[in-house]
Amino acid sequence: MNHQAIDALLAKISAPTTGEPQARTKSIVDRIVRDLFYTIEDFDVTPDEFWTALNYLAAAGPELGLIAAGLGFEHFLDVRLDEAEAKLGLEGGTPRTIEGPLYVAGAPESAGHARIDNGTSPGETLLMRGRVLGEDGAPVAGALVEVWHANHLGNYSHFDATQPPFHLRASIRTGADGSYSFRSIVPVGYSVPPAGKTEQLLDALGRHGHRPAHIHFFVRAPGHRTLTTQINIDGDPHLWDDFAFATRDGLVPEVKRHGPGDGKAVGIDGQFALIDFDFKLSRERAEAPASEVARARAAA
Repeated sequence: MNHQAIDALLAKISAPTTGEPQARTKSIVDRIVRDLFYTIEDFDVTPDEFWTALNYLAAAGPELGLIAAGLGFEHFLDVRLDEAEAKLGLEGGTPRTIEGPLYVAGAPESAGHARIDNGTSPGETLLMRGRVLGEDGAPVAGALVEVWHANHLGNYSHFDATQPPFHLRASIRTGADGSYSFRSIVPVGYSVPPAGKTEQLLDALGRHGHRPAHIHFFVRAPGHRTLTTQINIDGDPHLWDDFAFATRDGLVPEVKRHGPGDGKAVGIDGQFALIDFDFKLSRERAEAPASEVARARAAA
């Protein structure tokens, strides 16, 4: 078929038959359908290939969040939001990066400091600390820092039944000086589920599914834009080769190693790793696009 014939077919398919359509929804769906029709025609996609793709998407349900990250959609949305903020003069804050699909709402709240590992997971002891600052550099008291990361096997509590609830997860309320800190273990990098739908697609695209070691954060404070970000652990072999494209300049802090006896002042015995990292939030503007993303999330 030529594109004129396809366009005639599309006009018939997209014509409303009952009620008034939602204009934005209809425009977006019409565009997606048109582009897919053109793709089917231009690549001579067979019925078998079409239904194989549709069946793949149906089976991939639980992994669609990983697939969206692996195909770059989540990073692309972040970059678009960066551009929109830059046009409003909102620059200089901590870089945002992808949320990923493994956040769980409801982690217990602590004041200033939390220990987020339960002492049973092997790994290098980690102390991470810093402050939440406003765009003027002043500390933000009462900000909420939500943190979550994987264990020594690359698994997250709630999605991994072997871990207790909210293991390696916490909500920390900053003090008057904007400070936060938490003790945990240094996370490791991990890969997409073996033999899963994400790996199947990445294999077909000639790509790996590895993520470098990282720690996720939401940082919220009244009057400020919500920050969704993560820091990466320097030295990871996939630091700048993340299948989810989440590593960004400004999000790879130095990891300082301390020997036995150095941690007495912070209540740590033995060797530990220290990360100092400040979060800088932008002031909320009425004209700025939303910084809170509406998406399905797990809750406990």
